[in-house]
Amino acid sequence: MRLLERMRKEWFMIGIVVAIAGAKLKPSVGVNGGPLKPEITVSYIAVATIFFNSGLSLKTEELTSALVHLKLHLFIQIFTLAFFPATIWLFLQLLSLTSINEWLLKGLQTVGCMPPPVSSAVILTKAVGGNEAAAIFNSAFGSFLGIVITPLLLLLFLGSSSSVPFTSIFSQLFMTVVVPLIIGQIVRRYIKDWLERKKPPFGAISSSVLLMIIYTTFCDTFSNPHFDLDKLSLVLILFIIVSIQLSFILLTFIFSTRNSSGFTPADTVAIIFCSTHKSLTLGIPMLKIVFAGHEHLSLISVPLLIYHPAQILLGSVLVPTIKSWMVSRQKGVKLTRPTV
Repeated sequence: MRLLERMRKEWFMIGIVVAIAGAKLKPSVGVNGGPLKPEITVSYIAVATIFFNSGLSLKTEELTSALVHLKLHLFIQIFTLAFFPATIWLFLQLLSLTSINEWLLKGLQTVGCMPPPVSSAVILTKAVGGNEAAAIFNSAFGSFLGIVITPLLLLLFLGSSSSVPFTSIFSQLFMTVVVPLIIGQIVRRYIKDWLERKKPPFGAISSSVLLMIIYTTFCDTFSNPHFDLDKLSLVLILFIIVSIQLSFILLTFIFSTRNSSGFTPADTVAIIFCSTHKSLTLGIPMLKIVFAGHEHLSLISVPLLIYHPAQILLGSVLVPTIKSWMVSRQKGVKLTRPTV
């Protein structure tokens, strides 16, 4: 019974493994021109579905209430979309001297360019009891920013790696990301009460579509006769990803708890998760667009596929420790407050 419950909770992680295994067994099904026609069903329909779903689920009315915490939002967005990718780029200058697969290293750079996730950072912030409104705002606002900034960062740091022209990338992004997102928000205004009452499984819908994108991505890879993944490189990338997450969690904690920062303990919790988490739901479709037709697309995607479960697992493990710190810090603030 416990096993079934565990599988129900971790169905998406299991789904990723099944999708990759299925692609390995029968890659011809999901390749471009194959029975699934991913050049249409994935590149346009699946991606548009994910962002229409995001538009429906984003509670814009909740974002306005958190808008006043400008310093907090600036810290998170600058860390996520500027400091994070720039630091990874500097780190990769050293890693490029090693024997680690170059496409996995490029994949690490793409992780740095990704916006924050819509769900995991909010869920973990709520589990600790941190500033949930700030987490919601920065996850949603970061997703909107990521639509424009992430492709620019990918082109800036990876440049010629993409075989797709700049104008083509942004026209496809506009049609499959921006337009569905706006339509989703417009539709939400008219059916908001119904959505609040029924609470459709937005996360499950997006995750199911995402599995299809992952499956077809790896079908392309496994159908390539020259594909060869170095196992040692994969293990090293896993170790590097966990190290990056722990380092950035510690860094954001140190910066946000300084006396001069002006952040509350609840703010620090939101900062830790929103600044260090990266979106798989938005990331994979964007990689599919920016690196369309690239023979190493799946290798580039691997670090992001590792980063997603690692951030959830690591975040979940740290929840009790961070919660204990926040509670003790809040008690300390109350005790040091002068009585009137």
